Amino acid sequence: MTTNEYLDDTDETNRPRLLAYGILREPPAPFFSHQVVVLKVARIWTDHVEPRRLGTVAVAPVDVVLDRHRHLVVQPDVLFIAAERLSIVENQVWGAPDVVAEVMSPGTRSYDEDERMEWYREYGVREYWRFDLTTESVTIHDFTRASAVRRARGNTVVESSVLPELRAAAFTFFA
Repeated sequence: MTTNEYLDDTDETNRPRLLAYGILREPPAPFFSHQVVVLKVARIWTDHVEPRRLGTVAVAPVDVVLDRHRHLVVQPDVLFIAAERLSIVENQVWGAPDVVAEVMSPGTRSYDEDERMEWYREYGVREYWRFDLTTESVTIHDFTRASAVRRARGNTVVESSVLPELRAAAFTFFA
């Protein structure tokens, strides 16, 4: 399937889906616990971003066209686009968000951990946050700093290189 077919010839849906180099994937709906964490991440990020007018936070399903010609379209669980880059939003997001968050689900874990992370790195996402429901941990891959990785659990504070002054204990995303 081409990017144009995906965007123009398929019905609008709230179901999660992904176009990976021309192959349409439609995983099942996420579990309730997954969506609870997605909402908390979005709330914490939005409460930080909006008063500072840093940009915009959005949640899936929203199509992010990473590569129109290679037919790569993803739907990150939560994403942030900096104010100075909001021009990439036009019905879909046309390019890499600044920060992406994915909550690990058993059915999508293998490509969330490996495949998607590589796509995000390759196409210019600045930070990739991965939330693990099993261990209640947060892993931040900071692609702006030679792929630095930070992990947090419990009371350990999570900090972002991209979202200035964002500080939150890891447990707050799971509590």
